[in-house]
Amino acid sequence: MEAKAYLKYARISPRKVQIVLDLIRGKDVATAMGILQNKPRAASELLIKLLKSAIANAENNFQMDASKLYVSECFVCPGPTLKRIMPRAKGSADRILKRTSHVTMAVKERD
Repeated sequence: MEAKAYLKYARISPRKVQIVLDLIRGKDVATAMGILQNKPRAASELLIKLLKSAIANAENNFQMDASKLYVSECFVCPGPTLKRIMPRAKGSADRILKRTSHVTMAVKERD
């Protein structure tokens, strides 16, 4: 049994999120929370909220013990890209790609 939480359309590049997710995959939730709170990355704040949501889902929906939980899987997929234009010299334009992310996090109980 595993409890999942999703974060959709986050306005951060998937690559930036993936770097932080690799650090917490497979860790127990207390360790993962400590890593996220002490990591100076933009994705850390978003992932703290997502981890708290997954823990709450596990406790309330599946009656799991919060002290036995660990991050069983976490991954990020690219969401839709917002395309913007920045004016450049001689009437030309550069395209700015504002990337979004869909993040999934699942927690399980250790045996």
